[in-house]
Amino acid sequence: MRRTLRRAAKAQARAEALVAVVARVRADVVAAFEAARERQVLAATDAMPIETIKDVTEGRVPLNGLTEQGYATVGDILRAGRHALDEVPGVGEATARRLVGAAQQLQAAARESVRFRIDLDPTNAENTRLLQALAVWGALQRRIGPSRPGSAATIEEQAGQLAAELAADRPVAVAAGRLRRLFVGRRRRRAADEAAARIADRLRGAETGGLLVAAKNLRTGKPPSAAQVWRDFERRSAEYYGMLGEVVPLTGDVAAAEGYLPAEIVERVNAQRLDTTRLRDSLRLRGYQSFGARFALVQRRVILGDEMGLGKTVQAIAAMAHLAVGDRMDAPAGAGNPTGARLFLVVCPASVLINWTREVEKHSTLPVTALHGAERAKAATRWRRRGGVAVTTFGSLATLVRTPPKLAMLVVDEAHYVKNPDAKRTRAVRRLAAAADRVLFLSGTPMENRIEEFQSLAGHLQPEAAATMGRGHGALGVRAFRRAAAPVYLRRNQNDVLTELPELVQVDEWERFGPVDGAVYQAAVAEGNFMAMRTAAFAVTSPRDSAKLRRLLEIAGEAMVNGHKVVVFSYFRDVLATVTTALGRHAYGPITGSTSTTERQRLIDTFTKVTEPGVLVAQIEAGGVGLNIQAASVVVLCEPQVKPSTEAQAIARAHRMGQVRTVQVHRLLTEDSVDERLLELLDTKAALFDAYVRRSAIAEAAPGAVDISEVALARTIVEQEKRRLSPAA
Repeated sequence: MRRTLRRAAKAQARAEALVAVVARVRADVVAAFEAARERQVLAATDAMPIETIKDVTEGRVPLNGLTEQGYATVGDILRAGRHALDEVPGVGEATARRLVGAAQQLQAAARESVRFRIDLDPTNAENTRLLQALAVWGALQRRIGPSRPGSAATIEEQAGQLAAELAADRPVAVAAGRLRRLFVGRRRRRAADEAAARIADRLRGAETGGLLVAAKNLRTGKPPSAAQVWRDFERRSAEYYGMLGEVVPLTGDVAAAEGYLPAEIVERVNAQRLDTTRLRDSLRLRGYQSFGARFALVQRRVILGDEMGLGKTVQAIAAMAHLAVGDRMDAPAGAGNPTGARLFLVVCPASVLINWTREVEKHSTLPVTALHGAERAKAATRWRRRGGVAVTTFGSLATLVRTPPKLAMLVVDEAHYVKNPDAKRTRAVRRLAAAADRVLFLSGTPMENRIEEFQSLAGHLQPEAAATMGRGHGALGVRAFRRAAAPVYLRRNQNDVLTELPELVQVDEWERFGPVDGAVYQAAVAEGNFMAMRTAAFAVTSPRDSAKLRRLLEIAGEAMVNGHKVVVFSYFRDVLATVTTALGRHAYGPITGSTSTTERQRLIDTFTKVTEPGVLVAQIEAGGVGLNIQAASVVVLCEPQVKPSTEAQAIARAHRMGQVRTVQVHRLLTEDSVDERLLELLDTKAALFDAYVRRSAIAEAAPGAVDISEVALARTIVEQEKRRLSPAA
């Protein structure tokens, strides 16, 4: 018994030491993290202009000439403090107290929302301390090992439990010794025997489970040197973030949002302020979008390769809007060229030309001109005279290339269209790029394993960067490729930057009739056939004759390349048949009203289980109700629906609880057609629809209550279109 109690005492001491050491090392990590995060919080407040205080207090806290005294940011207010602000003429004690209070509230908000990252900067003392603490934590975890088999508790928790139990039983078990048993009563002897038995069992379990070995081998040692830990972090950064996540809660991967760019580029981008005065108030740039726009400004000639749905268009618009005010990259805050830049050009496929003009008008105050069709020469003259954004297609570049204008920024959408260096459109884009101050290529097609294509594109922008790229960079993996390509290439994926609950991103894809689908539409209008008018865009035998079908194939193709599954909805079976044929082997379905319940579920199950991306084709009133299609994160609506509730229910098949990806909804629309008339008439119903269908439990049970009469709607639209297309009009 004496030997057992001596072993128990030693085991208790080792278990307590293990708990203490783990707690101390954890506390070191937490303290280092708090210090490193606080530095980033202060940097965030330094990025907040002082006017933010006025905004958040609704003007109740006057700034009283603080800007003139050198106080430009919220961080300046925090560093100054109440007493220093009180000395500023016109401020006073009460205002100084309120200024600091408001700044502290903004600091607290930044502390909660900052997305922590460890910059690759060996001169950063706080991050060095954190990495050293994490290295010690990792080494400690490797020494003590994982949880014991059959237990969900950590080694630390098991050691704490063992120490507490031994501390409770050892004093009781003393009475179980041979001599002491002679001087205690029967009850104490029984209790002592039971305690001794428990101690023996616990020691046996701790020894066979390895807990005592882990406690015996416990050594923390000295942390690695600063140089060692930074080299290790550069090689194993993901593991360091993983270790940090074990100790403190992380709110997202900022490194991914910044495209895993090197620290020196990130620093320059973060130092660049983005002027948003030419953007409309309705546009709220997300953090990664602001970063992308600033990356384009700082690096000047780059490829933005964000995955589809992350807003490459608005990032380009934000960069142009900044330049229109005045390029202030090298100027202090508040300075800038009052005249700003004048000419911007967007080159894109014909299928998205209308979309670009609408997006520029929607999100900015920049004048926009479409350079397409028979009047493009006159439009180009008008654009050169008044400035702003011109949008043209690859096929319409010839006129511009003859005398290339001096562009503040050239934006090329779907830039992989110019990867062939010998193509005419590639040569035209190259000539325009040579005359442009900045160039921004947009492409959602990943290039990590297509080095030749990337080199071709990068050669238009930064030939010196392209020359350093070799085939081996792709073989080393995505991050190695991005490090080599960092000066010219920024790509973020949805899963990396959209870390909150799944978002619903809705995009209206505006197209224009061509000769074939346009003729079908005009015939349908002449007949007064409302349904034929709605299906005219797909009443073709070849995708080249349908702008909508071409765009659908582009959306589905890019989504599948990026590993996403797609669901396509239409009200019309004829449209579904055309879409299914065009998609070929990638199509599942179609699901229609005549598809049995069993067959519908089989199709859904197959679509969900297959690992390869595909496209599920479904009639909106069949597949849009009662099914869960969470495997799909891209939804394409072939036409606007007469009943808003029908569209909402279809989208809800993919955007619902359990969906882990952001859901992108693409609504295909044709300009100057039944689609536009339908949206105009339904616009007055939007408020009712939001109030009742989206928010009301009662309307959820009867969504048709707010839908309008289809017969009346059809009659009105047919009459409008006949008047619009009649020769007299």
